[in-house]
Order: sequence, then C-alpha cells, then structure tokens
Amino acid sequence: MIPNRHYGMTLPISEEIDTIKYRQKGEDFYSKIVRIAGALKDSATHFEEFKDALRTMRFLPAGRVQNAMGATRKTTAFNCFVSGTIDDSMDSIMGRASQAAETMRRGGGIGYDFSKLRPRGDLIKSLDSKASGAVSFMGIFDSVCQTIASSGHRRGAQMGVLRIDHPDIEQFITAKQNSTSLTGFNISVGVTDEFMRCLKEERPFPLTYEGKVYKEVDPVALWDMIMRSTWDWAEPGVLFIDTINNMNNLHYCETIAATNPCGEQPLPQFGACLLGSFNLTKYVWDKSFDFGAFVRDIHVVVRAMDNVVDRTIYPLEEQKAEALNKRRMGLGVTGLANAAEMCGYPYASKGFNEFTEKVMTELRDHCYSASCDLAKEKGSFPLYDEYQYLQSRFVKTLSPWVQDKIKECGIRNSHLTSIAPTGTISLTADNVSSGIEPPYSLYYDRTIQQFDGHTVQRVEDYAYTQGVSSRTANEISAKEHLEVLALVSKYVDSAVSKTCNVGNNVNYQEFKQLYTEAWELGCKGITTFRAAGKRYGILNEVVEEDTPKAEACFIDPATGQKECE
Repeated sequence: MIPNRHYGMTLPISEEIDTIKYRQKGEDFYSKIVRIAGALKDSATHFEEFKDALRTMRFLPAGRVQNAMGATRKTTAFNCFVSGTIDDSMDSIMGRASQAAETMRRGGGIGYDFSKLRPRGDLIKSLDSKASGAVSFMGIFDSVCQTIASSGHRRGAQMGVLRIDHPDIEQFITAKQNSTSLTGFNISVGVTDEFMRCLKEERPFPLTYEGKVYKEVDPVALWDMIMRSTWDWAEPGVLFIDTINNMNNLHYCETIAATNPCGEQPLPQFGACLLGSFNLTKYVWDKSFDFGAFVRDIHVVVRAMDNVVDRTIYPLEEQKAEALNKRRMGLGVTGLANAAEMCGYPYASKGFNEFTEKVMTELRDHCYSASCDLAKEKGSFPLYDEYQYLQSRFVKTLSPWVQDKIKECGIRNSHLTSIAPTGTISLTADNVSSGIEPPYSLYYDRTIQQFDGHTVQRVEDYAYTQGVSSRTANEISAKEHLEVLALVSKYVDSAVSKTCNVGNNVNYQEFKQLYTEAWELGCKGITTFRAAGKRYGILNEVVEEDTPKAEACFIDPATGQKECE
C-alpha cells in the first residue's frame, strides 16, 4: 500500500504528464513547486506554508497556474475566459474572433454567447441580402480554434451558447449531430425559467429577436429535440441561465450569458477565472478526515491564489480590467469520492452525502472568511457594494458568522468556489478520483507505443491502491449522480462540473426527467454521459492511447475522465 502522506507523485504516468504539461525544461517536481510558491508568496512564512501544500499535493492549482506562474514562457495563469459581447456586425464578429485567437494563443479557453446575432434569413437592409444566421458565424470561431494552437501542449477549448428563445435555436441544437462539425466547440443551450414554465404548462413558447416574435413553438417538441440530441450525441448541454444570474453575487453590476468551456464558470463579458482544487485524499488518515488541516490550508491557498490576479499576464487589457475589478477565483475539491470511500462512505450513500455537506460547508465558509481577512489587509475588490453584495442570494446562504465578518471587513474576492473537472491534475496526483466524480473504473490498461514495440501500463484508482474498492460511475444510478450534483451546487457560488452517467438501464423518459429535476433542484446546468450514444459509440472504437491527451472537455470512454486542463 502507498502511504497517504508523501511528497509528489508515485505513478509513472503521473510523473510523465506532470513533466510534459506543467514543468519547464529541466525542472523536476520540487523545482516546479518552488517556482510556483515563490511566484505567489506574500512572505517567507507564507512561502513555506504554500510550498508544503503543493509539495504534498494537498492543493492542486489548475494546469494554467502550474504552467505559467514564475515561468519564462508568456502564458496566462487563468484557465478560462468569456468573450466580450458579440454584436450583430461584421466588425464585432471579426474583432471578437481576433481577441479569441490571442486568448487561446496565451493558453486560455473561452466561451461565447451568440444570441445577439440576427437569425438566419433575416434581411440585411444595407446589403439587400439575407443573414446566414448565428450558427454559420460559429464556423469562424471554430476555424480560429483549429488554427491557433493553445500554448502548453493542448488545443484551444471553446463553449458556444445560444439562448433557447433565439429563432435559430433548432439549427443550433442539431449543429453537432455528427463527428465533424464545430469540433472546436462544446455547445450549450441557455434555458430560461420562462421556457421551463411553458414546458411544464404546455403553452406556446415564442422565439424572439430584438423584441420581435418570429414564431411560436411547442415547448414540449423543442425540449424533446434538445433531449434527443443529447441522448444520441451528448450535446447540446443545458445551462439554466436565469438560475445562474439569480444566484450571482454580482447581480448588481453584471449579466452572465455564457460559461467557460466546461461550464463550471459562468462569466460576464471578458470574465476571467483562475482555478484550483484541494485534494481531499490527502486529509484522510486512518479512516478519518482532518478538517483542521483542511481549514488551515484554505486560508493559505486563498492568499496565494489572490496574488495570481496581480501577478499573471492577460491576453487582453479588457480581461485584466475585469479580473482586477472583481478578483474572481474558483476553488474546489478533487478526490471527493476517494476520500469519502476511504473514510467508509460509499458514493452517494447517506454517509457520503453528510460527509460531502460538511466538506463543502467548510470550503465555502472558510474561503469567504479568508477573503475577508485579505480585504481587511489589502482592501475589498473595487466593485464591492456592501448592501448589494450582502443581498445576494448565495451570500445569504453563508453561515451567519461569515456574513457578519463580511459586514465588518468587506471581502477581497467577488466569487471563491467552483467545482472543475480536474481530469489531468487529478491524474498527476496518482489518479485520484476527478472533482466530485466517482472513479469510472478501478483500473485500466494504457498502451504506450514505443520505437521497438509497445508496453501496457496498468493505471489504478488512487483509493484502490489503498485497498478500497469504490463504487464506480456506472454502478451509481443516474438519480444518485443528480442528487450529488444538486447537493454540492448549494455550496458553490459559481457552478459545478459534474457528469451524470446514464447506463443502459435508464430509458429515455427517465433521462429527460434528470434535466427537469436538475432545474427544479436549483442546479445551474447539467451534463450527462451515455456511453451507448452515437458519439460515444464511435469513440469507443478507439482502444489505444499513444500519448496522454489534454484536450479540453473531452470524456475519455476508457476512463470516464473529463479533460479540461
């Protein structure tokens, strides 16, 4: 058995990927840690504390932070951005495409809202011609993504969003029902509360643009079109856009229309967010969880990650201004399933859910508390408005002592929590379970092609190496997956990336019910993974992996890992 507390990684695959993706030329693991801690320290004491959290892999900064901070290469430490508003003009469209190219060149993924583009067939008076529609212009951004290789050994990552009330929504829903179109995009529908009410009441739903009703549709049929596409092709995803805005801490100064490529960061125009995850397996010792150490690390990490905002580069000046005005970050957890199972709580069981609630409560409250301490020392974020901020629906869910502390000290960061997929960084930490996901399998064999043949390397789930046979993703019902998503969502101020695995025992009607229940439970979005679908059926034909992939937001059918790093 591998000791739970040690420096660095032990698996060859973890060492290999960390070397390829996150280290500078000639760096070993310890040198990388010293570089990152040195770049983000506030004092000699803080350097040692943060270095220790990194060295033992209790905290895993997102790949961009590891790749960029203190490095000679000129890349951004921010994982994800959202484009400025794409207005209905060629100047705006091409300008945003140019900005997207620069963002991806510097290492950032990017999301877009295409809802302001006029519908297909609409008259363009100045040219006496007809518009080609929102979906057609997505092709420009797709080409940019395919052409501009993102730095750090990965391709660019994009999210395309269209509101459900846009007249082109039906074309958008079917745009990726193949394996060749818009391959540089993940796509999601921005679903409104009004649509969900129309769906429930089965009353006509208007498709509109700039206040004009183009037609009314049957919401049941439109919803079925989305569900059928997702059932077969795993896209589009669903974002509950009104829930996102209603729960936004900055409801008083921004409107959100899109997310980052994996959906865990709803962001305003030019929004930027930096990510990092606490590796919960490292706080487990003899079947108990060390909450004291966890809380201490939270305060150390918030201080370090806040420094990223001031010490990284930004692809665009607009992104820099947005980050400095709000100082967003998205701290989350990884290895939740492994840690809980190592404590004796099977995934999605009553004990697991109680453990998860306690972990998430501590994460939420102490991230905000640490930000209050920083505000007292360094000042609140520039757009902080005490009254408006404290009226935010999410802020009202904080423990009373935290709300009192915000009143007393202010707060340094507008947002603090997020649950990212963490596919690659979790693999570098000896293959701990990713984010809040269960392991997809307890082990898998990885084929490595070499000059004189190939070797097969077995990669085991972290808890499995500790003698714990966890529940795997396909052993957990879709409803249980949704319950975990809804539970964690209550404690997160941005959003949660969580895949609800759908096995062959789930019929289409039950599948559809997952999405309506997600809205009713207050989730900001939902992603499903159905291996029997048309897209995953194609992917499953590929059985060999030559090199470790790090392409954003692709679910590997062999491991269930969602890659977003």
